[in-house]
Amino acid sequence: MNRITRIGRLAAYDEDFALWSAEQAALLRAGHQDGLDRENLAEEIESLGRSERKEIRKRLRVLLAHLLKWQRQPAKRKGGWASTILTQRRELHRTLAENPSLRSHPSDVLDEAYEIARLKAADETGLPMATFPAVCPFTIDEILDPDFLPDAP
Repeated sequence: MNRITRIGRLAAYDEDFALWSAEQAALLRAGHQDGLDRENLAEEIESLGRSERKEIRKRLRVLLAHLLKWQRQPAKRKGGWASTILTQRRELHRTLAENPSLRSHPSDVLDEAYEIARLKAADETGLPMATFPAVCPFTIDEILDPDFLPDAP
Protein backbone atom coordinates (compact mmCIF):
# COMPACT_ATOMS: atom_id res chain seq x y z
CA MET A 1 0.00 0.00 0.00
CA ASN A 2 2.99 2.31 0.46
CA ARG A 3 3.43 2.44 -3.29
CA ILE A 4 -0.12 3.80 -3.69
CA THR A 5 0.01 6.41 -0.93
CA ARG A 6 3.50 7.50 -2.00
CA ILE A 7 2.25 8.34 -5.48
CA GLY A 8 -0.74 10.36 -4.39
CA ARG A 9 -2.87 9.26 -7.32
CA LEU A 10 -3.38 5.91 -8.94
CA ALA A 11 -1.66 5.16 -12.22
CA ALA A 12 -3.91 5.12 -15.25
CA TYR A 13 -4.28 1.79 -17.06
CA ASP A 14 -3.17 3.24 -20.38
CA GLU A 15 -0.30 5.33 -18.99
CA ASP A 16 1.74 2.78 -17.02
CA PHE A 17 0.38 -0.76 -17.14
CA ALA A 18 3.04 -2.22 -14.83
CA LEU A 19 2.40 0.37 -12.12
CA TRP A 20 -1.38 0.14 -12.62
CA SER A 21 -1.17 -3.65 -12.14
CA ALA A 22 0.88 -3.37 -8.95
CA GLU A 23 -1.45 -0.75 -7.51
CA GLN A 24 -4.58 -2.69 -8.37
CA ALA A 25 -3.12 -5.83 -6.77
CA ALA A 26 -2.24 -3.87 -3.62
CA LEU A 27 -5.77 -2.44 -3.45
CA LEU A 28 -7.31 -5.90 -3.85
CA ARG A 29 -5.08 -7.40 -1.17
CA ALA A 30 -5.84 -4.56 1.22
CA GLY A 31 -9.57 -4.84 0.56
CA HIS A 32 -9.82 -1.26 -0.73
CA GLN A 33 -12.49 -1.49 -3.37
CA ASP A 34 -12.96 2.24 -3.87
CA GLY A 35 -9.81 2.69 -5.94
CA LEU A 36 -10.27 -0.41 -8.07
CA ASP A 37 -10.45 0.04 -11.81
CA ARG A 38 -13.17 -2.60 -12.15
CA GLU A 39 -13.66 -2.47 -15.92
CA ASN A 40 -9.98 -2.83 -16.79
CA LEU A 41 -9.47 -5.43 -14.05
CA ALA A 42 -12.31 -7.49 -15.51
CA GLU A 43 -10.78 -7.19 -18.99
CA GLU A 44 -7.38 -8.29 -17.74
CA ILE A 45 -8.81 -11.28 -15.90
CA GLU A 46 -10.73 -12.33 -19.01
CA SER A 47 -7.56 -11.95 -21.07
CA LEU A 48 -5.80 -14.44 -18.79
CA GLY A 49 -8.30 -17.11 -19.83
CA ARG A 50 -7.89 -16.15 -23.47
CA SER A 51 -4.13 -16.45 -23.19
CA GLU A 52 -4.44 -20.04 -21.91
CA ARG A 53 -6.67 -20.92 -24.88
CA LYS A 54 -4.22 -19.23 -27.22
CA GLU A 55 -1.32 -21.21 -25.75
CA ILE A 56 -3.21 -24.47 -26.32
CA ARG A 57 -3.91 -23.55 -29.96
CA LYS A 58 -0.31 -22.53 -30.56
CA ARG A 59 1.18 -25.68 -29.03
CA LEU A 60 -1.33 -27.85 -30.88
CA ARG A 61 -0.34 -26.26 -34.21
CA VAL A 62 3.36 -26.85 -33.58
CA LEU A 63 2.71 -30.42 -32.44
CA LEU A 64 0.56 -31.20 -35.47
CA ALA A 65 3.10 -29.73 -37.90
CA HIS A 66 5.82 -31.92 -36.43
CA LEU A 67 3.61 -35.02 -36.49
CA LEU A 68 2.93 -34.35 -40.16
CA LYS A 69 6.62 -33.89 -40.94
CA TRP A 70 7.42 -37.05 -38.98
CA GLN A 71 4.80 -39.00 -40.92
CA ARG A 72 5.50 -37.63 -44.40
CA GLN A 73 9.29 -37.47 -44.30
CA PRO A 74 10.47 -40.65 -42.55
CA ALA A 75 13.91 -40.45 -44.19
CA LYS A 76 14.45 -36.97 -42.76
CA ARG A 77 13.33 -37.64 -39.20
CA LYS A 78 15.46 -35.78 -36.71
CA GLY A 79 15.90 -35.92 -32.97
CA GLY A 80 14.76 -32.31 -32.84
CA TRP A 81 11.38 -33.26 -34.28
CA ALA A 82 10.87 -35.93 -31.63
CA SER A 83 12.00 -33.49 -28.95
CA THR A 84 9.56 -30.84 -30.16
CA ILE A 85 6.72 -33.38 -30.23
CA LEU A 86 7.53 -34.45 -26.69
CA THR A 87 7.89 -30.89 -25.40
CA GLN A 88 4.64 -29.68 -26.96
CA ARG A 89 2.73 -32.64 -25.54
CA ARG A 90 4.16 -32.11 -22.06
CA GLU A 91 3.31 -28.42 -22.12
CA LEU A 92 -0.19 -29.13 -23.43
CA HIS A 93 -0.74 -31.67 -20.64
CA ARG A 94 0.58 -29.17 -18.07
CA THR A 95 -1.69 -26.39 -19.30
CA LEU A 96 -4.70 -28.72 -19.34
CA ALA A 97 -3.90 -30.02 -15.85
CA GLU A 98 -3.71 -26.44 -14.55
CA ASN A 99 -6.93 -25.50 -16.38
CA PRO A 100 -9.31 -28.48 -16.23
CA SER A 101 -12.13 -26.42 -17.73
CA LEU A 102 -10.14 -26.30 -20.99
CA ARG A 103 -9.80 -30.07 -21.43
CA SER A 104 -12.08 -30.04 -24.46
CA HIS A 105 -10.33 -27.05 -26.04
CA PRO A 106 -7.82 -29.08 -28.10
CA SER A 107 -10.73 -30.99 -29.68
CA ASP A 108 -12.68 -27.76 -30.17
CA VAL A 109 -9.86 -26.09 -32.13
CA LEU A 110 -8.38 -29.15 -33.84
CA ASP A 111 -9.65 -28.36 -37.34
CA GLU A 112 -8.40 -24.77 -37.22
CA ALA A 113 -5.06 -25.80 -35.71
CA TYR A 114 -4.62 -28.57 -38.27
CA GLU A 115 -5.16 -26.27 -41.24
CA ILE A 116 -2.44 -23.92 -40.00
CA ALA A 117 -0.15 -26.86 -39.12
CA ARG A 118 -0.64 -28.25 -42.61
CA LEU A 119 0.43 -24.93 -44.16
CA LYS A 120 3.42 -24.78 -41.81
CA ALA A 121 4.48 -28.36 -42.58
CA ALA A 122 4.27 -27.73 -46.33
CA ASP A 123 6.28 -24.54 -46.00
CA GLU A 124 8.96 -26.07 -43.77
CA THR A 125 9.39 -29.23 -45.84
CA GLY A 126 9.00 -27.74 -49.30
CA LEU A 127 6.50 -30.49 -50.09
CA PRO A 128 3.29 -29.65 -51.98
CA MET A 129 0.19 -29.03 -49.86
CA ALA A 130 -1.41 -32.08 -51.47
CA THR A 131 1.18 -34.21 -49.65
CA PHE A 132 -0.66 -33.50 -46.42
CA PRO A 133 -4.23 -34.74 -45.94
CA ALA A 134 -6.93 -32.06 -46.08
CA VAL A 135 -8.44 -33.49 -42.88
CA CYS A 136 -6.37 -34.24 -39.81
CA PRO A 137 -5.26 -37.88 -40.03
CA PHE A 138 -4.79 -38.17 -36.26
CA THR A 139 -7.34 -38.43 -33.49
CA ILE A 140 -7.08 -36.05 -30.55
CA ASP A 141 -6.18 -39.03 -28.37
CA GLU A 142 -3.28 -39.92 -30.67
CA ILE A 143 -2.13 -36.32 -30.83
CA LEU A 144 -1.98 -36.05 -27.05
CA ASP A 145 -0.66 -39.59 -26.46
CA PRO A 146 2.93 -39.31 -25.20
CA ASP A 147 3.89 -42.55 -26.97
CA PHE A 148 2.24 -41.97 -30.34
CA LEU A 149 4.38 -41.30 -33.40
CA PRO A 150 2.75 -41.81 -36.80
CA ASP A 151 4.08 -44.31 -39.28
CA ALA A 152 4.75 -43.31 -42.85
CA PRO A 153 1.63 -43.58 -45.02
